[in-house]
Amino acid sequence: MAFNKDDFLTALDSMTVMELNDLVKAIEEKFGVSAAAMAAPAGAGGGAAAPVAEEKTEFTVQLMEAGAQKVSVIKAVREITGLGLKEAKDLVDGAPKAVKEGMNKADADAAKKKLEDAGAKVELK
Repeated sequence: MAFNKDDFLTALDSMTVMELNDLVKAIEEKFGVSAAAMAAPAGAGGGAAAPVAEEKTEFTVQLMEAGAQKVSVIKAVREITGLGLKEAKDLVDGAPKAVKEGMNKADADAAKKKLEDAGAKVELK
């Protein structure tokens, strides 16, 4: 089967951010490359010091695992996101998934603590 660039771009266009993130990770693992390396500044000279990493200002609360107290985790997800019961349950059942994206550091830490107190495994990205 021949590769069709237009079909590939159409498929990418219909993907969610989380699906695109998973695709990038799969490509990095498959080919041993890193997307971060491609984003390096082009003007860095041979004797120049490494650029200072920018401080991250937006965080994503990522639910990795619901744990044993799934009902408590669903309640915490509802509080954090404002989702309905079914949507919150689907999010928890589909872990690992992003609970909320684009949060500041304080709100992300508070959401992480609330989910961990409920029994979930959580990461900030």
